[in-house]
Amino acid sequence: MRILGSAVLSMEFLIMGFAMLLAKDSGEPLTLIYGAVVMFLMIYAIRLLKKRSGWIFGSILQIAMAAYSFVVPSMAIVNVMFVGLWIAAIIVGRKGEAARAALLAQGNPADRKGDEK
Repeated sequence: MRILGSAVLSMEFLIMGFAMLLAKDSGEPLTLIYGAVVMFLMIYAIRLLKKRSGWIFGSILQIAMAAYSFVVPSMAIVNVMFVGLWIAAIIVGRKGEAARAALLAQGNPADRKGDEK
């Protein structure tokens, strides 16, 4: 779950950087400051993904990315895709962690072969 979430957030970090390049022509320094703050909060959120609060913070950052669509309208399409990827990271990540926990509960098959000899 953490790997998928961190991949989505790191790609959004890059997308926000490209959106800031488009927004720099608007002449508003506040939009660039907002974009930079959101970018670096994404990096901070990657480190927090070990806990549930990190996933909540990442979800809030999805809303912050969507708000940047008012500055760069073409970001709306990209935001829809990344929100879908974020939701998929949560759903698929939970299923993957459940499967991993089930495998760990069974034990390592290589260890069982060594016990039979």
